[in-house]
Amino acid sequence: METDIMELEKRIGYHFQNEELILEALSHSSYANEKKKGRNSNERLEFLGDSVLSVVVSQYLFEHYKELPEGELTKIRAALVCEKSLHKFALKIGLGDFLLLGKGEEHTGGRVRPSILADAFEAVIAAVYLDGGLEPARTHILHFIPKTIPQNHAVLFGDYKTALQEVIQKNPEEKIEYVLRGESGPDHNKTFVVEVCLNSNVIGHGEGKSKKEAEQQAACEALSLMGYET
Repeated sequence: METDIMELEKRIGYHFQNEELILEALSHSSYANEKKKGRNSNERLEFLGDSVLSVVVSQYLFEHYKELPEGELTKIRAALVCEKSLHKFALKIGLGDFLLLGKGEEHTGGRVRPSILADAFEAVIAAVYLDGGLEPARTHILHFIPKTIPQNHAVLFGDYKTALQEVIQKNPEEKIEYVLRGESGPDHNKTFVVEVCLNSNVIGHGEGKSKKEAEQQAACEALSLMGYET
């Protein structure tokens, strides 16, 4: 066996009748190219999985958020099916552990690359759909969809700075500022520490490999402390 299918099946709660489908879903193009005729890449499955995902999420939002207009539903769906969200979903099940990669991709971090994980997540959806039909695929997808959608939709995109700004704007006299408090490590691997202040009072802090990432983490902490879902 090229990868531990049984362990992945446990994590997603689905048993494949046709294991070739899930092996194909896990096969990056770099691996398929090395195997030549021995393995298809997951690109065609990714195409199908994207459509299945969109249909399932659209129906879920349509049925559960009857008060929201089309424009809002479209924004929420876009947030839930974007690469950033799919990457997070893939991390939840440790999908990177099961990917079949070519030697080059393996050595350059392909197993943790967001785009590769997001594509593989969609391919797995297609594999479940082709193996068991729409209902098992729907069940699989809905495991990852939040039961309640945050009122502040920017949170869904992981854009915590925008979400925090929208909260603060409700009180025009309030002002937020991001302050760099420190940085450490060599130039190629720095860590930045940022605090976010509301009227000079620290309301959150964050760390990241860039100032932008640290600011997002600081805003995320601030929103959590204010009682907002992140």
